[in-house]
Amino acid sequence: MSEATTISAGARRVLPGGGLWSIGAAVIAIVVMAPIVSVLVIALTPKENIWPHLIATTLPRYLGNTAILMLAVGMLSGMVGTGSAWLIARYRFPFSRWLEWLLLLPLAIPAYIGAYALVDLLEYAGPVQTGLRQVMGWQNARDYWFPEIRSIGAAIVVLTAALYPYVYLLSRAAFREQSGASEEVARSLGAGAWSRFWRVGLPLARPAIAAGVAIVMMETVNDFGTVDYFAVQTLTTGIFSVWLESNNAGGAAQIASVVLVLVILLVTLEKFGRRRLRFFNMSGRHRAVPRQPLPGLKGWLAFLACALPFAIGFVLPATVIGSHALANAERWADPELMGALWNTLVVCGIAAGVTVLAGVFMVYGVRLSGRSLPRILLPLTTIGYAAPGAVLGVGILIPLATLDHGLADGVEALTGVDIGLVLTGSAFALVLAYTVRFFAIAQGAADAAMGRVSPSLPMAARSLGRTQGQVLGQVYYPLIRASVGSALLLVFVDCVKELPATLLLRPFNYDTLATRVHEQASLENLGDAAPAAILVIGVGLAAVGLLARANR
Repeated sequence: MSEATTISAGARRVLPGGGLWSIGAAVIAIVVMAPIVSVLVIALTPKENIWPHLIATTLPRYLGNTAILMLAVGMLSGMVGTGSAWLIARYRFPFSRWLEWLLLLPLAIPAYIGAYALVDLLEYAGPVQTGLRQVMGWQNARDYWFPEIRSIGAAIVVLTAALYPYVYLLSRAAFREQSGASEEVARSLGAGAWSRFWRVGLPLARPAIAAGVAIVMMETVNDFGTVDYFAVQTLTTGIFSVWLESNNAGGAAQIASVVLVLVILLVTLEKFGRRRLRFFNMSGRHRAVPRQPLPGLKGWLAFLACALPFAIGFVLPATVIGSHALANAERWADPELMGALWNTLVVCGIAAGVTVLAGVFMVYGVRLSGRSLPRILLPLTTIGYAAPGAVLGVGILIPLATLDHGLADGVEALTGVDIGLVLTGSAFALVLAYTVRFFAIAQGAADAAMGRVSPSLPMAARSLGRTQGQVLGQVYYPLIRASVGSALLLVFVDCVKELPATLLLRPFNYDTLATRVHEQASLENLGDAAPAAILVIGVGLAAVGLLARANR
């Protein structure tokens, strides 16, 4: 038996499982998975079965548009992210050091804000078409042709510009980790730049690229603000229209179950595609591939190839939104904006704290437990991150509303006091949705951080009489504090940007920054939306800065 195995076995003996920690971990796992199960149950047992009506009318259009968006955005993001990552990882050209980090900045801008900016720039009354009419002497739209802005094509462009950094980040790391020996062998065999990329670099990076594209496609399915603004009917917009406009919760759950099946299929295909792909560095000393200089025109073409997605994904929306924010400086003092900011800070701060605490508690409880059930439940809790916010909204609000009404009726029957809707009438449902949606971030960070702590440390603490709670607070916490802090910030930022779940679950007259941006932009009032959008972008930049620091 190896020394590591002996220590691990000893740790399990010294830190016995069971008790409140293991039970608590199982309860957290059940709470996180409950909304997904709820959607499936409601879809299978609706009060009014509208499957035949959906299939005969709107479902094929919803499904077709969603499939087109997923495939197109996934393919374009894969090409843009992989191509820019290859250029950054393999070559030196003008401003390549700056672009290495600038290419991450579109992550700071939600896709729906990019959509508002693009329409404001290119619509009939926007500066581009207005300038063309003045220069060319055209009088109205019948005098010239201009692409339709509110279309599925524009939605594809906006979503690609906002989401390609997922592919770029993962593929850049994969290209960097490749050995210089394989590159030298390919050169010695006469392989050119394109051949080395296609036959050596791309196959070795394929698992990372596939993971990035899968994330992009799942985020595309989750999107509501962009497709709603561009009037593209997808499965996500279908959930809103069937539930809120047709007042049919069962039908919304049935559409949500289709979305859930799509997401699970994506996750399964991504894992299956990587199942047999294993690449190892056979050398004991890893030597990175040196970056080659690209002189003259080639260097400037590489610069343009990398600068274009950055310009579309960050510079354009930041400039348009920033100009509106400056032109409407008085809107920064709007009490409604301050209220939305306060609501955002409170609900997202609480949700981030609850999510990270639950993630740490669950990971620690599973580590204490010697039973197989908690270890099986641990990876299942990550499904919430893949599930779109609209799906979670359906899975949370319907059963929670039933429980809320039952609780209010019961209290009134016993005490004669009408307490109202405590769960759905407050921000409780929002906090629960955010926790379920982003639990995977906290759980993954806690699991990775605790995995780096030597088992001998908690063993020593237990041998000195420390309780399990004291071991967590005095041994683990100081060592995992940085990872927990990073997870707290990332969860907070994702909560701030989340739109579909917030629209469905917020209490009446309860605005956050995301919902204020969406509502004002939907009314074509970008001046009022701009300050809130700038605040959302600022929060996103903090997360991107943390991400860049972690991936130096």
